[in-house]
Amino acid sequence: MIVISVLALAFYLLAIIASLHLLLSAKPVGQVSLFACVGLALTTHGIAVGSEVLATQSGQNLSMLNVASLVALIISCFMTCVTRRFNGWILLPVVYSFSALLLAASALIPGNYVTHLEAHPQLLLHIGLALMAYSVLMIACLFALQLAYLDRKLKSRKISNLPAMPPLMTVEKRLFQLISAGLFLLTLSIASGLFFLEDMFAQGKSHKAVLSILAWCVYVLLLWGHHSRGWRGRKVITLSLIGSVILTLAYFGSRFVKEVLLS
Repeated sequence: MIVISVLALAFYLLAIIASLHLLLSAKPVGQVSLFACVGLALTTHGIAVGSEVLATQSGQNLSMLNVASLVALIISCFMTCVTRRFNGWILLPVVYSFSALLLAASALIPGNYVTHLEAHPQLLLHIGLALMAYSVLMIACLFALQLAYLDRKLKSRKISNLPAMPPLMTVEKRLFQLISAGLFLLTLSIASGLFFLEDMFAQGKSHKAVLSILAWCVYVLLLWGHHSRGWRGRKVITLSLIGSVILTLAYFGSRFVKEVLLS
């Protein structure tokens, strides 16, 4: 499946070039070419990830890089679908670059973490909710960084001349929508773990549950502060970034140490 991965990387490269051209163009031209390249990139990426996950004779290989590549695919699919509505053109080159990088890493760096989801449908539900929650909240993190960039430009009175640059208030509105959706999915993920997984707080796994709950508290605090105290700007951006870092540590921290640093 190296050939499929190489094709996906080539299509991602074309998609990055097309998205940059569209971003810098004074007129909204080239969208058809962009979405054609993206469609091919996402399709081949999906085939490559599927082959890596199902590479074992029995079970599924959910190594850290395979999961990270799957998350990147979910984020790329979501951003591609909502870019027009959310005016997220400026984020597309970043999203597609990360997808290409993680796809290459999962193909070149072998990993092995076999599980048997077919025997535990409740685990499949929990993992699915967790991946969706993480993907949405990582997109929210990207919007938070975009908000910080726009806020800094406005305060320094150096407004960007990029034609596709969205208004500050629009980015902030989308940020809260994404955080609300991500928090809902994260709540379902934690609840499914508490109800369906007997070893959620077992030794060696408890840090994942504790950090996930801590991230949940950060996002709840963020939304509460926004709706009750009118928090905006730097506080919202900081809490969003803190929540994303904690959630990343919960999902990938120990796996990174075991599969990359100690392998």
